[in-house]
Amino acid sequence: MSGHSKWANIKHRKGRQDARRGKLFAKLIRAIEAAAREGGSDLTGNSMLATAVQKAKDASVPKDNIERAIARGSGDVDGVRYEEIWYEGYAPGGVALYVLVLTDNRNRATSDVRAVFTRQGGSLGEPGSVAYLFEQKGYVLVEGDEDTVMMAALESGAEDVRPSENQWEVISAPGDLPAVRAALEAAQVTIESAEVTQLPSTTVPVDVTNAPKVLRLVDALEDLDDVQSVYANFDIPDEILSEVS
Repeated sequence: MSGHSKWANIKHRKGRQDARRGKLFAKLIRAIEAAAREGGSDLTGNSMLATAVQKAKDASVPKDNIERAIARGSGDVDGVRYEEIWYEGYAPGGVALYVLVLTDNRNRATSDVRAVFTRQGGSLGEPGSVAYLFEQKGYVLVEGDEDTVMMAALESGAEDVRPSENQWEVISAPGDLPAVRAALEAAQVTIESAEVTQLPSTTVPVDVTNAPKVLRLVDALEDLDDVQSVYANFDIPDEILSEVS
């Protein structure tokens, strides 16, 4: 997706702001609980949990908080049960949005997500309306020498390495993400971000008029406590993205 690495860096900076407000920690802990409940507490046998834990460590979530979240999720101690829900819709300009929610109150989550779509000029769609446009993948954004990145990525099982300005997007199957990341770390390249994400199969060009509207809707959704991630298939030129971000 054109502009994807630049957008990842913008969201990474926004993530640091969220951490200061306490929002990011809460969302990362929630993701750990949900992954542990789904696949158990063993990180070696639960790649989703391993990825969630690593993402929390990258954000400097305290080790005790991570361990308690795993215990709650695996049922070792009492905790809130979170339900995973996907919402699908469109932003201005026909951009598809795929929204991951982890919530203990489905009615609240649905009401909040619907309200944001309405206020920001988007439209909430029916299940299946945009899901087919996205595919779950492991995604690592790195800086480093081309040969080093290529060799480490492909030998560890990555599916693709894509150039993006001065960086590289390394794509893998979701379950292969921990191994791919470990190989890149061993090769001593700089990892900007690593996560299991939803990559679009097609993109929608967005002009300078709609770009701010799209980004405001994405930001408003991400600000909801129940929303874990928002995936979009926008193609915003880098100069416009830099201007409006």
